[in-house]
Amino acid sequence: MSLNLRIFLANFSILGVATYLLLNVFMSELRPGMRQTTEDTLVDTANLLAEVVSNEFLQDQLTSQNFAQLNFAQSIERFLARSYRAKIFSVDKESSQIRIYITDDQGIVQYDSSGKDVGADYSRWNDVYLTLRGQYGARSTKLRPDDEMSTVMHVAAPILNNGRIVGSLTVAKPNQTVQPFIDMAQLKIKTTSFWLIVISIVIGAVFSFGLTRSIRKLVDYADQIAKGRKASVPKVGEVELTKLADAIENMREQLEGKAYVENYVHALTHELKSPVSAIKGAAELLSPTMPEADFERFQSNILDETDRIDVMINRLLALASLEKRGNLETTERVSLLSLAHSVIESKRVALLAKGVTIEVIPNDANQDAFEVEGDAFLLTQVLDNLLQNAIEFSPSAGQIVLQITRDHQGCVLEVQDQGPGIPEYALSRVFERFYSLNRPDTNKKSTGLGLCFVNEIVALHQGQVSLENRLTQGCCARVWLPA
Repeated sequence: MSLNLRIFLANFSILGVATYLLLNVFMSELRPGMRQTTEDTLVDTANLLAEVVSNEFLQDQLTSQNFAQLNFAQSIERFLARSYRAKIFSVDKESSQIRIYITDDQGIVQYDSSGKDVGADYSRWNDVYLTLRGQYGARSTKLRPDDEMSTVMHVAAPILNNGRIVGSLTVAKPNQTVQPFIDMAQLKIKTTSFWLIVISIVIGAVFSFGLTRSIRKLVDYADQIAKGRKASVPKVGEVELTKLADAIENMREQLEGKAYVENYVHALTHELKSPVSAIKGAAELLSPTMPEADFERFQSNILDETDRIDVMINRLLALASLEKRGNLETTERVSLLSLAHSVIESKRVALLAKGVTIEVIPNDANQDAFEVEGDAFLLTQVLDNLLQNAIEFSPSAGQIVLQITRDHQGCVLEVQDQGPGIPEYALSRVFERFYSLNRPDTNKKSTGLGLCFVNEIVALHQGQVSLENRLTQGCCARVWLPA
């Protein structure tokens, strides 16, 4: 499982558990809270009505037969007949569903707004029983035993005469009347919770992705290093990961430096064996008494091999310097067409000596059309090496075609000769350090560093280089550089 997914799942799990617990507690407390609010209102209502009815109740000592004639009873009747046309939030309230009943000090119902239980004995109901004894009387009773939603809340208040309880007044209200508000609140809570979870998931995903983005950069950087490719240290925002990136880069430099030196020492030792052996052999055979022609030949061999060692060391130093560069320090607009004419002019003596001609395509065109961004000196070295190879492998009086074209992303430079081409076994190794093929004219090898040098320069320019045989004759070196 990826780190990104782990962080996301951990964040989602914490959020999910927290949301579930909070929602569960809130939903479980919502219904009791609404009922407590309703009960508080009923307490106020019952005590208010008890004070309103107390004067008439005490003056006439009414019984159930003539209680209905009181102004209080008539007011309650008109009150229950009212049409409210009220809209509480999104819930319509058109009439009152409360029930009011009054008992005497024995618990006998003297008045019932519903008219069904007048004369009934309510002395055992908690609301009446406790109120007549000076306590807070309230009860919640199901109208239907198997229906939890049919409960009715009853709250009673005492009717007093000089501090003595002479009766009780109960206000009853079905809990079903507050259910629409509970349902509406629950729906809003669930909807809000759903969007909260969705938004939190999105934020969590963005957070986890952002947190692991720096780690992914380091992983890509490590992969590039493992594949032997050049890679720059990624920029990360976290202090700890920045230190880790610097530590990896430092380790890479130390390991590469050690391996680099070992490889170069090994390669240089191997390549120097041949010229050193030649110099040693010629030096051992040199003698003042030997014929002058032989003396001059051995002396020439020593000078040639010395020059070869000198060229090899200089190229190795240049290549080592190039390989250590992670990017181009300075760049400028370079016209490939202008550069090609300049390099060809520098090769004029070598071309005349071998009778080789060069055709440039296009020969005369807008030089700005073939411009790239790069290091002019290094690009000159690229074309110089490619042309030198083409001249050395071309037959006498042969022709080299140097063609420059442009695509929608960059410029393509091709150098095609009429030589013998590259053997199949060598095609995959031509860019290796010190790998070289015998020249057709002299049957000698070069230092084997030219194409390696070209490859490094092109890579620094974010381009591509390749060599391939033509179907007809010769080899074509192709360099693509981004414009």
